[in-house]
Amino acid sequence: MKHAFTLIELLVVIAIIAILAAILFPVFAQARESARQTTCLSNMRQIGLALQMYRQDYEETLPIFYAYNTQPAADVAGHLGVEVLLQPYTKSRDIFRCPDDSGGPVPQSVPSGIDYGGCSDLPGKSRSYRDCYGSSYRFTRGALSVISGVSKQNNVLCEPSNDYCLPSGPISDAAFQAPAETYIMREEMLPWFGGDRDPSGAKYGYFPDYYKQWHPRGGSFVFADGHVKFVVSAGQFDRLFCSPSATQNFGNSGWACD
Repeated sequence: MKHAFTLIELLVVIAIIAILAAILFPVFAQARESARQTTCLSNMRQIGLALQMYRQDYEETLPIFYAYNTQPAADVAGHLGVEVLLQPYTKSRDIFRCPDDSGGPVPQSVPSGIDYGGCSDLPGKSRSYRDCYGSSYRFTRGALSVISGVSKQNNVLCEPSNDYCLPSGPISDAAFQAPAETYIMREEMLPWFGGDRDPSGAKYGYFPDYYKQWHPRGGSFVFADGHVKFVVSAGQFDRLFCSPSATQNFGNSGWACD
């Protein structure tokens, strides 16, 4: 005589499966995030090596600073971005994409008719930093060569009259007072930019319009001496240097040179 499962036995089996799923799903999610974090660190190391090769070819001078330019858009001939200068050394632009890059460059309130290049709200357009500006990674304004009338940020030339993008001239390796503590590149989005740690957005300026969750623990950084590090706290980030003269990244007056 065949013995069928009773309702109680079936409920016990379902309960066991549910418990195992509750235990294992977070583990799988952590494993996936760990893999994405490893990919970002690998990207950063390759870009760091490309930066070193660039400096060797240009008499130890750091690349020209460009950021957030969409005219022309990313991947279009004539686009102005540091990743374009480094492409002969990286041989690929894919390494400038963080696998956690979920966007954030265009506020939800921006009308869809405004052209932001690759990050427009128009149908079929991506909102990722990589597709919008060419890179998921922010190159540090204070640590690169900001050339008057050449460097551009937000499609605006860096000139003496532009307070947010003041020219510094060419910057060489020899100018760095603390190269191991001065970052020249970081992931665009860091977890302490979010509303739980910066609820008004007054400190970092990303929340609420621009912030998106990327890596939940921190972000990867490339330093002037070439090493790569995953930074995991806002305090550590604030204390890092962001210029050859060892200017602290964040002080009483806000960001100094990021």
